[in-house]
Amino acid sequence: MGSLLKPPVGPGDHVIGHADAAVEIVEYGDFQCPHCAAAHPVTKEILKVFGDQVRFVFRNFPLAESHRYATIAAIAAEAAGLQHKYWEMHDMIFEHQASLSYDSLFVLAGKLGLNPEQFERDLQNEALRDKVESDFESGIRSGVNGTPSFFVNGNKFDGAAGDLFAMLKESSN
Repeated sequence: MGSLLKPPVGPGDHVIGHADAAVEIVEYGDFQCPHCAAAHPVTKEILKVFGDQVRFVFRNFPLAESHRYATIAAIAAEAAGLQHKYWEMHDMIFEHQASLSYDSLFVLAGKLGLNPEQFERDLQNEALRDKVESDFESGIRSGVNGTPSFFVNGNKFDGAAGDLFAMLKESSN
């Protein structure tokens, strides 16, 4: 039996979809992880194909020892969230992962029309750093040992994003 998601999805999570969706997918991801960048278009396709049947949640799991910009990128996404652009920044970071740097986060923030002074202040916001660390710790408690890691309806899914998509397609038939 796989690991269980701990804690369950709550008000502090970034969520796409309805609470009453038949399938809840939680991804633990690292914005600088190439496997997560490869999974990103697959999760977008899952949302497109399954629509209201799926609720998607992203939790930060920055592998800071391997990925220099993973933590600041996670904080940048959280900072964008304070300006109501979490998912837009989430997508842009993955789509521009090859050029990810501290400075590139400001370029992305500019493209999203974020207030640059507020964004810069929020990058230093300890509450956002605490949120990223809390996500990471919940991943550890949930048995995450690499990224991306997926949970489906609270149970760890042992497979890649493509496997998850295939399982969902098979289940819907």
